[in-house]
Amino acid sequence: MRPSGPDTAASLSRRRAEPLEALVIDALPEHAVPVFEAALQQVCSTVALFRDEPSDTWRIEGVREAGAHDAELDAALALAAAVAGIDPPPLLAGPVEADGWLARTVQAFPEMPIGRRFLIRPTHVPDPVTRGRIVLKLDAGLAFGSGEHASTQGCLRAFEAVAHRRPRTVCDLGSGSGILAMAAVKSVPCRALATDIEPWSVRVCEQNARLNGLVPRRMRAILADGWKPRLMKGVRYDLIFANILARPLCAMAQDLALHLAPGGTAILAGLLGTQARMVLAAHRRQGLVLERRINVGPWTTLVLRRRG
Repeated sequence: MRPSGPDTAASLSRRRAEPLEALVIDALPEHAVPVFEAALQQVCSTVALFRDEPSDTWRIEGVREAGAHDAELDAALALAAAVAGIDPPPLLAGPVEADGWLARTVQAFPEMPIGRRFLIRPTHVPDPVTRGRIVLKLDAGLAFGSGEHASTQGCLRAFEAVAHRRPRTVCDLGSGSGILAMAAVKSVPCRALATDIEPWSVRVCEQNARLNGLVPRRMRAILADGWKPRLMKGVRYDLIFANILARPLCAMAQDLALHLAPGGTAILAGLLGTQARMVLAAHRRQGLVLERRINVGPWTTLVLRRRG
């Protein structure tokens, strides 16, 4: 779940007397989520994402003043469908109680311990001193990639097992919320570069870094398509997170290996167990060796290492 927008539905209802309306798009594939989120944000003050684990699809809900900006919404949804390469999905609309909607989004993002080391804490719950765990704070409005997905959990558990190597340079490829880069920076004295192909993910990552008190010299977020940016040319990292999808992982295996320092570790995720052999083979051809495999439900995380 990821609610977003400049205002909460509750604050909108306090400021205005107009009735509120919920807009719902259901059963979206993951690749289409960013463009449809952006489309709803054209007319909605608040947008939320909910992932359905069994079907591996997403539901997007937005709240707006009833009937506001219909023409702009139609154009934005048509463009989103064209960019995503899918047929325009059905849009459901109906009246909504703002306080109930807000309560649902908050309830869907509880505090979450992962492994022995990490605790993901949304800002809407109390923030006591917590001993024995590294706390990663996320705003419920900035929570895409908040740790509820099995791939994120697998990456955090994998990092927990290799953190003793104390990597000094870290790359989080396809960073989303930046949760993996933040976990590294808050665990060991290192510098992390978080990259994503989506501008909204970069903004979310930057905001989450500030929320966790991470200064730019320790963690930086940039817009990047794979390993193309000049900033990454010739740089080798002690640790690379790549939580994306199986086919892009295979396509970028050579570039990843070239950017991994001797003795460095790569944590690969975003793949199903049935895809692990394909991803592993692509990286073995580049000289990387498998250290461990972590399964969380149907999802798999691979921990690979380059020989020193």
